[in-house]
Amino acid sequence: MIKSLLAANKSEKDRFVIPRSVQQSIPIRCVYSDGIWHTGRKHSRTWRFADINYAAASEEERRSIFLSYCAVLNSLPTDAAAKITIINRRINPVDFQRQILMKERGDELDRYRRESNQILTRRAAESNNLVQEKYITLSIPQRKIEETRTYFRRVDANLSKGFGRLDSGAKPLTTHDRLRILHDFFRPGEEQYFTFDQTAAIRRGLDFRDLICPDGLAFKAGHFEMGDKVGRVLFLKDYASYIKDEMIADLSDFPRNLMLSIDILPIPTDEAVREVQSRILGIETDITRWQQRQNDKNNFTASIPYELEQLRGETKEFLSDLTERDQRMIFAVVTLVHIADSLEQLDADTEALLSIGREHLCQFSTLRYQQEDGLNTVLPYGLRRVKALRTLTTESAAVLMPFRVQEIQDPGGLPYGVNAISKNLLICERKRLISPHAFYLGVSGSGKSVAMKSTIENVALATNDDIIIIDAEREYGPITRSLGGTVVEISPSSPHHINPMEVADGYGDGENPIAMKSELITSILEQQMGVGRVNGSHKSIIDRCTANVYQNYFHSRGKAPMPLLTDWRNEVLKQVDPEAREIALAAELITEGSLNVFAHPGNVDMNSRIITLDLYEMGEQLRPTALVVTLEAIQNRVMENRKRGKYTWVFLDEVYLYFKYHYSGEFLYRAWKRFRKYAGIMTAATQNVEECLKSETARLMLANSEFLLLFNQAATDRAELGKLLHISDTQMGYITNAEPGHGLLKMGGSLVPFNNSIPKDTELYRLMSMETV
Repeated sequence: MIKSLLAANKSEKDRFVIPRSVQQSIPIRCVYSDGIWHTGRKHSRTWRFADINYAAASEEERRSIFLSYCAVLNSLPTDAAAKITIINRRINPVDFQRQILMKERGDELDRYRRESNQILTRRAAESNNLVQEKYITLSIPQRKIEETRTYFRRVDANLSKGFGRLDSGAKPLTTHDRLRILHDFFRPGEEQYFTFDQTAAIRRGLDFRDLICPDGLAFKAGHFEMGDKVGRVLFLKDYASYIKDEMIADLSDFPRNLMLSIDILPIPTDEAVREVQSRILGIETDITRWQQRQNDKNNFTASIPYELEQLRGETKEFLSDLTERDQRMIFAVVTLVHIADSLEQLDADTEALLSIGREHLCQFSTLRYQQEDGLNTVLPYGLRRVKALRTLTTESAAVLMPFRVQEIQDPGGLPYGVNAISKNLLICERKRLISPHAFYLGVSGSGKSVAMKSTIENVALATNDDIIIIDAEREYGPITRSLGGTVVEISPSSPHHINPMEVADGYGDGENPIAMKSELITSILEQQMGVGRVNGSHKSIIDRCTANVYQNYFHSRGKAPMPLLTDWRNEVLKQVDPEAREIALAAELITEGSLNVFAHPGNVDMNSRIITLDLYEMGEQLRPTALVVTLEAIQNRVMENRKRGKYTWVFLDEVYLYFKYHYSGEFLYRAWKRFRKYAGIMTAATQNVEECLKSETARLMLANSEFLLLFNQAATDRAELGKLLHISDTQMGYITNAEPGHGLLKMGGSLVPFNNSIPKDTELYRLMSMETV
């Protein structure tokens, strides 16, 4: 089996014909729309897999990732050759402009959009405008296409399962996607011009290779010329006896257009065992012959030479790995191609890459007079035309770890700074999460409020979604007004009133609106009567009176006047139950008394796209009620927007105020669960993390939030957050004594360190740092 694999590779090489055109230098014979290619005498298919957070993981987590990756390598089919490819690719300017930069709309906010785009462009340039992509290509001997499709369908399920355990996933590529990889490599700087329509190409008489090939391709002794670029293929010539798992990451981190491939040929275990046993037999024979020669010389005490003894030990250990430690024999070769604008730059880059290899005690070398073979090996065709195979075990091959750091770059998402490790932009689309709600947590001065305002600004400038802010400390007035929004002050002396009894169109869609209003009134009365004082009898009366007071309104289909809290209290007074007198007495202060700010008809216009509800002047006694009532008013708006197919972003700063009171905390928790169903996206921020974590309700909300921004944390908060969110000690280092604007971003299962410092010489920074005096 082993010899047949190598012989097949040799015969394929012998059949290679010198190309007479650039198109013929691309060894693809046929492509199918489902992504299967006919290359040489093989069929191949490519999958893309996502990076995972290996660099920032703890030692224990790294070991777990390493073992999971070993399991992936062990699961590779032995009748196929695998190629893992890491590509440093230039950011497509068209995609960057379409998916990341904000589009100008001809309004007064365009000056902010232009400045925000300048910041994004500057950050992208700092990452060298490169993104990293990772692929695995499997190739099998040519067979009938129906059999090939059946084979790759089975392999697809196994790859998805294996990479799924790594939280990486494996997604098969279409022919369009595979051709785009080659187009972007062969035509750097022309990424935005790629188009592939197979039907149109056939109609015009075009070969698919015409769409991806460079203008010229000339192979020299130690490099090649590709259009107006030059490139060089290197291969890993000598392996160190011990390789660190950072080597591949260090090589692929080089800030140039490059492609690195690891070819893997797994060998069936029975074949491998027989091969190793044969090697052991040969070594033992050599040792026996050496001993016989020494005996013939009457040298009976001579020790076996160190080289033979070492070879015997290593080979036996290899056999033990295969038979006892679930290892496989793997043939591997590492190739790398990098591109430069000039030969001088190419030579300098080559020396830098060779130096990286030497740092890891490995020797890379230039393929002399084999640049074309090397290029066809490193590109994800599924071919291997370089004879530099090394024999490894599964663990030795897994040390060539392709994972480094997780990237989040969702098309159509909003910017949340840059990845602190890779320096690439973090573009997050929270709407794709099951629960898009978020917490921003950090000590005072950590950058939490600036991040909140930055999110508000990005939503306002880049989307058509509505924004509602609950401002407990009067911080968001300037940014709201600058973005064209409305600030509404709610206080006992304010002319603005919110009617908590108001029912908007779509209120309670899918739920009982009477029950929802009963929950609201119960929450309000709990403040007046005390936590735990509202019993089952009280709740029954509250529910009965709520249904009665809405009877005319619902029967008239909204034509009757909207009920008020005073109407509800009058209904309670009509009840003969003794508990009704307690309820009416408790409600007197907020309906007829001095704190009747919410007992008036609503006159707040909630139709502004951006609105801030300022609760700064609400006293300690009214604040919990104000928090509950404003959330209820926002719920009306969220439900109206949902019927119009519109998202609503709700921002709550100093959210710890809710959890100071049992009733407002419980009501917020219900809204946290309910808004998700109504296209409402909630974002809460607080510096008093410890106080929030004392609340079981807050802990549940934190654990169920799929988006978190964690800034610098106090020691006690770090410990609690680490337990709650399962953050390793290594990752905790990013929120320990962190600079303002630095921390950890958690999105779904991804946890990456970030930096979101806004340049201080911008108008956006001055806007976000302003506070109402």
